[in-house]
Amino acid sequence: MRITLEVGGPAETDDLRQWLRHDPGLRSAVGQAPPGTPVPGSMNGGVAELIPVLLTPGGLTAAMAAAVVAWLQSRRGNQTVTITRPDGTQVTVTSERVRGLTAEGTGDLAQRVAEALQQPPRPGPPANGPEDRQPDTAQQN
Repeated sequence: MRITLEVGGPAETDDLRQWLRHDPGLRSAVGQAPPGTPVPGSMNGGVAELIPVLLTPGGLTAAMAAAVVAWLQSRRGNQTVTITRPDGTQVTVTSERVRGLTAEGTGDLAQRVAEALQQPPRPGPPANGPEDRQPDTAQQN
């Protein structure tokens, strides 16, 4: 399953990409999106900084989720990581109040993110087209 991670800007994207590549299990799964990747659904030509990640079934999902939560805990200020699955489902995790989580709370959050990413794919877009489809968003504040 190919997912993408979206963060605030180029500096944050590079930092998260390097963080993920420090994990030996994730290193080969983390790719680099071409510069200037258009924001899906954006009519203003907005550009997103994306990190593509290739997850194998039952393999790296938990490790990736744990790495994202740990990265958020290490950041100053508020940061948001939006993880988008191939079916358009989005899982959003923010750093607000994440830094103070206990080890148990951190593990629980990483598990919830991994479970959200492993849900079965949603059925195809509605008859009116993908623009009518609202992505599922789970937030951790």
